[in-house]
Amino acid sequence: MKKTPLWIAMSLASGLLVSGCSNDDDRTDAVTPEPEPQVMVFAPDGKLDARIRRTTYGVPHIEADNIESLAFGSGYAQAQDHLCLLADGVIKANSERSKYFGPHKSIDFATGLPLQEDNQNLVNDFGYKALGIREAAATAMPTLGERSRAMLSGFAAGYNLYLADLASGAVTTPNLPCAGQPWVKPITDVDMLTYLFSMALLPGAANFLDLIFFANPGDGDEYLPRPAATALNTPASKAMLADVRTKALARSQTLTTPQVNPMDMGSNGWGLGAEVTENGKGMVLGNPHFPHTGQLRFWQSHLTIPGFLDVMGGSLVGMPGAVNIGFNQNLAWTHTFSTAEHFIMYNLALKQGDRLTYLFDEEEMAITPRTYSVEVNIGGGVTIPLEKEVYLTAKGPMVEAPPQLAPFGWDDNQAFFIQDANMANTDVLEHWSAMNFASNLEQFQQAFKDFDGVIFNNTMYADDQGNAFYIDDSTVPGLSSDAENAIWLSPDIRAARESAGFTILPGDDSMFAFDAPVAYDQAPKLVRQDFVQNSNNSYWITNPASPIENVSPLYGDRRVEQSLRTRMALTLMSDARGDDGKFSRQDVEAALMSNRAYLAELVLPQLLVQCEAQGTTPVVVSDSLSVDVSPACAALAKWNGAQNQDSVAGALLREFGYRFDTEAHLDVPFVYTDPLNTPNTLAADGSALVALAAASATLTGNGFALDAPLGSMQFVEKSMPDGSASGVRFPWAGANNREGGFNVFAYSNEANDDTLLPQHAYPAALDAVTGAPTASELTTEGYHVRYGSSWMMVVGFEEEGPQARGLLSYSESNNVMSPHWNDQTQYYSQNTALRPLLFTESAIAAETLSDRSIEFQK
Repeated sequence: MKKTPLWIAMSLASGLLVSGCSNDDDRTDAVTPEPEPQVMVFAPDGKLDARIRRTTYGVPHIEADNIESLAFGSGYAQAQDHLCLLADGVIKANSERSKYFGPHKSIDFATGLPLQEDNQNLVNDFGYKALGIREAAATAMPTLGERSRAMLSGFAAGYNLYLADLASGAVTTPNLPCAGQPWVKPITDVDMLTYLFSMALLPGAANFLDLIFFANPGDGDEYLPRPAATALNTPASKAMLADVRTKALARSQTLTTPQVNPMDMGSNGWGLGAEVTENGKGMVLGNPHFPHTGQLRFWQSHLTIPGFLDVMGGSLVGMPGAVNIGFNQNLAWTHTFSTAEHFIMYNLALKQGDRLTYLFDEEEMAITPRTYSVEVNIGGGVTIPLEKEVYLTAKGPMVEAPPQLAPFGWDDNQAFFIQDANMANTDVLEHWSAMNFASNLEQFQQAFKDFDGVIFNNTMYADDQGNAFYIDDSTVPGLSSDAENAIWLSPDIRAARESAGFTILPGDDSMFAFDAPVAYDQAPKLVRQDFVQNSNNSYWITNPASPIENVSPLYGDRRVEQSLRTRMALTLMSDARGDDGKFSRQDVEAALMSNRAYLAELVLPQLLVQCEAQGTTPVVVSDSLSVDVSPACAALAKWNGAQNQDSVAGALLREFGYRFDTEAHLDVPFVYTDPLNTPNTLAADGSALVALAAASATLTGNGFALDAPLGSMQFVEKSMPDGSASGVRFPWAGANNREGGFNVFAYSNEANDDTLLPQHAYPAALDAVTGAPTASELTTEGYHVRYGSSWMMVVGFEEEGPQARGLLSYSESNNVMSPHWNDQTQYYSQNTALRPLLFTESAIAAETLSDRSIEFQK
């Protein structure tokens, strides 16, 4: 973490100000003005006080006189909307899931029984103990900056007050069934910091919990947990232990290499500058593609400390009193998931004959076993402690994969450990708070110079002065220049990186070691007066007119083919402007909601020509499958140019997209000097018709019409608290990454919904060629949306301040009893548009639904 002094965004440079001419040296009436007042951090005399007004769609406008009270209001309001998610996040981070729910993930609230018997809770609990986040939080708390301590303590107090109001009956609105259950309990500031530490590891070490659980120097089942000395020796405990052992052995046979930085975990972001906007002021498009369920869910709020802070936007649930993606009076910003790597896996050379000693610059270093214990619920209100060893180096936990995931084995010669740059990242709150308080580009940039808390994001910014700014200052390991050169040039390191999907470096040479993140001045960044943008490719062509080069390879690749979505984004940047060649806010919103698909714009006319030549002659897909593609071609000819609800053959285009390969199906290859237009030109060898034939057979084989409108197949349907289907389906517009969409959605969220809250799912549709579930995750009911565009906003600036529209596509509350469980979801389904964001006092007063003040004496 950066160690520069705490930056208070609202403070101004102080100095001696005098009136009159500079040569009036003998004046005696010169006055030194009072210093600019500073925002109050802690509540005076420990009395927390906040006002929460809710406007249409349930948006809370939270006002307080100090940072601690503002977080207090945020904690209360978030608990109103997301009590179960917050409570589950805290027990997960504290390694207590097994204590309340047994060893397996996902419970059925109706029966209390596990829905998946997979040891997931046990793996998580031991994994987070191995990562040491609770211990790190307790140690770090007294050393945090004042703002962080105030935000954590205030949020915990607000959350706890809501629990107390539930228990006393002061809150009369029904809540989710988790209310009153033993795992939904009061929290502390250390609990909240532990939760934030767990979130910071999501793009890195948290992907390796299974490999941490499995790691051990032996060759057998030594990694399995065992009863602690105090464990009850009862039939129930013996049965649970046998079950854990069976499931653990089975789980070890099905592990796969963790996928980090998945493309679906993405977003679009634009920062538009003076040269491309109608009024010469900046504009921001924010469009994060994130899970619609789980702990990576966004929540909208408006936070105000009169005279100091006025910020609105979306935050991840559990962010205590700060906005992650939003705007204030002078500036706006958004984030996208970065291609950067936030950890290094190190390959250790072991001392001969000793699997617990490795060599580092020819010196012997210890691998230290540490025994951890986890309480496991065996039913009937009884828990027993299980214990196991985890193995640690001075810089991170050991990892090991079963034999089928070689080469990550632990044998007589080598072993592996993970070092995560986001471990115990204490800058998260300070960094986002500094961005919230900033009032100009210099102050916004200073936040990145002072802190390293933007854990896995690119940042796009624009302001009322017409500046556009991009930076990827996510927390990236700061390697030596020699190590960076080796990553670029070493064939072995490059091959290992390509195979694994992340960087693996020698652990025996200090040249490859790191102790801190990359410094601000070495991070990829760009200031423009036209635009900056990102759609989850690397920093490289943030603006094609000014490619970014010469940064650490850990930030991602350069001079490589861009995704169809990035090409769509850059196309929209060019052709979605008004007749004057400039953007209005309406133009930007129209671009976001256009639902264009770059794949179709790239190849559909050529594909239809090939269709005409093919006629009714069957296309041979395999030895057992030939398809007359003429019905598919006729359906595609009716496609209306966008993936809207009324788009005929939208599903056919999607299934074709999942079988389309730019390398195999395009003749003109990628040229890095023309990344927007290459590769191109549909191959004339008939391979694209084979892909179309397979797509056609898959849809018809599962009972879907080729000319079905997309809205008849793509829908949102939420789950009830017990995991059953709500029965309320909303037809849904929007494209997909594989089609080269911009406003995109996806359909399975299992990998990104690490909560206990169950979600219903429909049977998978089967691929006509492979007989396996389709890559598109089509179900027997259609495309069940659970991922994609989430908190969306378009913000521009006028003389009177920000003008903003936005939408939280899955609505503000996760409480099925709330009127704001589905209202924005219904709005999107019916309008495919954003709504006004109420930022001014007059706008808030006109649409206030409730107005409540809360207080608490510490």
